[in-house]
Amino acid sequence: MSERRSDSEKNRFSARAARYARVGANVGGIAARFAGARFLGLGLDRAKNAAELTAALGGLKGPIMKVAQLLATIPDALPPEYAVELAKLQSEAPPMGWAFVKRRMSAELGPDWQAKFGDFEHRPAAAASLGQVHRARSRDGAELACKLQYPDMQSAVEADLQQLEWLFAIRRRFDSAIDTSEIAEEIGARLREELDYRREAKHVALYRAMLEGIDEVRVPRVWPELSTGRLLTLDWLDGRKLLEHKDAPLAIRNRLATAMFLAWWFPFSRFGVIHGDPHLGNYTVFEAGKGRSAAQPAGINLLDYGCIRIFPPKFVGGVVDLYRGLLTGDDDRIVYAYETWGFRRLNRDLIDVLNVWARFIYGPLLDDRVRTIADGVAPGEYGRREAFRVHQALKRKGPVTVPREFVFMDRAAIGLGGVFLHLRAELNFYRLFNEAIEHFSVDTVGKRQSQALKAVGLESAPP
Repeated sequence: MSERRSDSEKNRFSARAARYARVGANVGGIAARFAGARFLGLGLDRAKNAAELTAALGGLKGPIMKVAQLLATIPDALPPEYAVELAKLQSEAPPMGWAFVKRRMSAELGPDWQAKFGDFEHRPAAAASLGQVHRARSRDGAELACKLQYPDMQSAVEADLQQLEWLFAIRRRFDSAIDTSEIAEEIGARLREELDYRREAKHVALYRAMLEGIDEVRVPRVWPELSTGRLLTLDWLDGRKLLEHKDAPLAIRNRLATAMFLAWWFPFSRFGVIHGDPHLGNYTVFEAGKGRSAAQPAGINLLDYGCIRIFPPKFVGGVVDLYRGLLTGDDDRIVYAYETWGFRRLNRDLIDVLNVWARFIYGPLLDDRVRTIADGVAPGEYGRREAFRVHQALKRKGPVTVPREFVFMDRAAIGLGGVFLHLRAELNFYRLFNEAIEHFSVDTVGKRQSQALKAVGLESAPP
């Protein structure tokens, strides 16, 4: 290897070093103060420390804020005081100005990039932690959404993932009932994937194939001639915010909740794929076209495909086995499901603890009646009480290492439940789920998944 770095390598190294310093100073000081208090046996105001950590991260923007938000939505990944505070972070970053956008677009599509569009709005329609979206129009008049990645994001992500250990150090110093090592690995893998817009374009094509024929869910098309590894151009899908319909008639709220259920469970049960970022901002509601009831919500638009998780078919089999084991009281099938997922050193006490969480997640799917997803629970509190009960039990019975696949599986399930609570939907989740897994087999999922991934140029999940 050459002793001299290229200019681009130097720039990446400099950007990363600067990021280390900023994140380390903000997060490290708070974590170090916590460690010192524990070592000296002093008391520490956990709520105050959590608020200070949130303020520090909020000032940084970028990937570390996205990671912190993510941790807040993974049940029991962090102590409750920290989860509550980190959940307040907003995934809005200061947008790039027009001069900066022009330079970035020139770098992606060439100096004549504006001639490739009929129109390109100067102000972004949305700005988030890794990039911003501009509304545009093709030369033939089609409405477009152009997602442009911020500069130096690869350096920022790598630096922030290194500093992620500070957040998990806080967790370990509280207790070690849940081993978080696999969580860190999974977050790193998914966040790196989110930087690759060519991969995200393949995710979009995959979802168009998986959800073909499901009229309640719309997936945009990719415009490959206007896309690169750091620029993704899709159809612009008109729609209103999901929460604008939270006070709509029950029939409309149920229609939207059913569309959300199909958009999530159908790809998972048939292809072993989930959308791992069930943020309300990733969905909008489209209205019925002419010839149907005018101005009536008809379904949902799926807008973001960066955080997609592809599971081995046997993992999907474990989900179905656990469901059927809980439904019929088949303990052997329940244990087999946990072993399939990678849980080790299982004993009766540990299985009982894991079943507390399983019965919470599966509860609405086991109950053959029309109901809400969870009566009397606020959207932001969904799953927290059960996660606390599980954690307290694991402190006595554990420790346990949670397989990495559960990071986004649980996060997505909790996020989806939160959407159902926001909509106050009343559905027969049992029937919806059993329709999704009708004629299920691991071999069939494997074949469907292999064919779908090969068609869009994605690699298969590991066995």
